[in-house]
Amino acid sequence: MKKIIGFLLISVQLFSQDSLKTLHSDEVLLMVQRYHPIAKQAFIRVQTSQVDILAAKGNFDPVFSQYSSQKTIDGKNYYLHQSPQLTIPTWYGIEISGGMEFLNGSRVNPDQSLGQTSYMGISIPLARNLVMDKRRATLIQSKIFNQMAVQEQRNVINQIIVDAMSAYWNWVKSYRVYETVKQNLKVAVDRQSLTKKGFEFGERPAIDTVEAASQQQYFSNIAEAKWLEFQNATLDLSAFLWWENNVPIQIPDHIIPSESLESIQGANFSLTDLLDQAMKNHPELQIYSLKISALQVDKKLKFQGLLPKVDLQYNQISLNQTPFFTAPLFENNFLYGLKVEIPLRFSQGRAEYQKAKLKLQDESLYQDQKRRSIEVKIKSYHNEMIALRKQILTQEATNKNLIALVKAEESRFNNGESSLFLINARENKALEALEKLIELKTKYAKTVYALQGSAGLLGGV
Repeated sequence: MKKIIGFLLISVQLFSQDSLKTLHSDEVLLMVQRYHPIAKQAFIRVQTSQVDILAAKGNFDPVFSQYSSQKTIDGKNYYLHQSPQLTIPTWYGIEISGGMEFLNGSRVNPDQSLGQTSYMGISIPLARNLVMDKRRATLIQSKIFNQMAVQEQRNVINQIIVDAMSAYWNWVKSYRVYETVKQNLKVAVDRQSLTKKGFEFGERPAIDTVEAASQQQYFSNIAEAKWLEFQNATLDLSAFLWWENNVPIQIPDHIIPSESLESIQGANFSLTDLLDQAMKNHPELQIYSLKISALQVDKKLKFQGLLPKVDLQYNQISLNQTPFFTAPLFENNFLYGLKVEIPLRFSQGRAEYQKAKLKLQDESLYQDQKRRSIEVKIKSYHNEMIALRKQILTQEATNKNLIALVKAEESRFNNGESSLFLINARENKALEALEKLIELKTKYAKTVYALQGSAGLLGGV
């Protein structure tokens, strides 16, 4: 709760023109999890599955019924029949029932009792539907489907966070590159001004002013291109940001990234731990496990088709409000029935049971394939993370050397031993190297999130 309240306060400040002017990755994560329409849809599916559980429980609700019938012809009362009843289903396919019956008239079947009788009884499946029946299977599966909806919600959030973080770090990269080019443009403008003054004082040849102007124009064009990239990256990130009541957010121009490119470089993950967590908790694997559980319930239900149907019904009868169970069960005041159905070949039962087994095998193969796919993806991102870390170290050294060469060339130029052409060439190389370094660092950040996402760690547990 404290986290949510803090997030709301930050968000209110974030889009205020006169306060906070930076956007952090954690703020993006919270907005996506809380307000993104796809995340909301996933939560709606969880709520729908909870309603399905309630509907399945309805099959076990007690049922009150009332039967009334009367027949009269030419003033003769053929019969008047009233029979209220309460039936209580139980878990193991057993039904308990009780009620009263009033019967009167001159045209009543001889096997029926006139007057008022009461009864209490039980109905028991002795073979088929004793271990599993349709209403139990429906309730068990609805609970499993609810768990599946929770895992699907985790999976959806996991993937959308990976995509949102990719857009965020692209936004960071484009901003950092644009800022770097702006700094180079400022140096080029200052150098052009100094070169022009040097020419006016007779200290520099005219060709130097052309060279300085050319470099300034070059950086000016690059700055325009990088500004466009930053604007488009801002739009891409804004597509993931939503506010309450499904209001989309457009990041204002005065909002910039607050993330440091060095802040995530210390991230380190054990490949063994990642694989272990993924195999235990990855939402996609959990979904397959739950599907298999649901199919196992279906298999148990289909197995009932291989059993004969033997249903026993027994009622104790009370006449004129006499007590129940005053005699042994099958001695006096009772009604019982035994119904037996045995298909001679069980063809339908065998076919349905075989289909249930095949579906179970098919889903298990999908699970094995998904497990292997997740393992390969985790290892691939982990390898990429390690390789990027090494590349960043090498690129940092390269960048440092190229900056040193630019400064050395400027010293030689000031001593009359070099030219603006060589300085510009050195600066262009240094800019390319710095842009490459920024790209590697942001790619590393995206890989860190992709690695966690491949292990299913971003959607919650």
